[in-house]
Amino acid sequence: MEALWNKGASSVREIHDDFPKKGRPAYTTVQTIVYRLESKGAVRRSKKISNANIFEATVSRDDARSRWIDDVLALFGGRSQTVMAHLIETGKLTMTDIKEAEKLLREMSRKEK
Repeated sequence: MEALWNKGASSVREIHDDFPKKGRPAYTTVQTIVYRLESKGAVRRSKKISNANIFEATVSRDDARSRWIDDVLALFGGRSQTVMAHLIETGKLTMTDIKEAEKLLREMSRKEK
């Protein structure tokens, strides 16, 4: 998805080539993932050039991120406190992040009034 969001419509070969050489998955693995994403509606075939299908993202990065976060929260009964506690304990959530979150919460609160 990252390759499609960054580069736009691409063939499986172009998506495969976008991976770093070290640790690059097999071409057939990338092809399988693209086809699975297509079956889930996240990508679609936009055209065909010779024998190569060109795929494009049908889901924006923000929409995908929102769905993923909602799915993660659902694993914890919809409660963000467990996730936040883990992020704090592992050092992945900083005071700067918390201040930004507080600022966003205040802005959202003002908009609701």
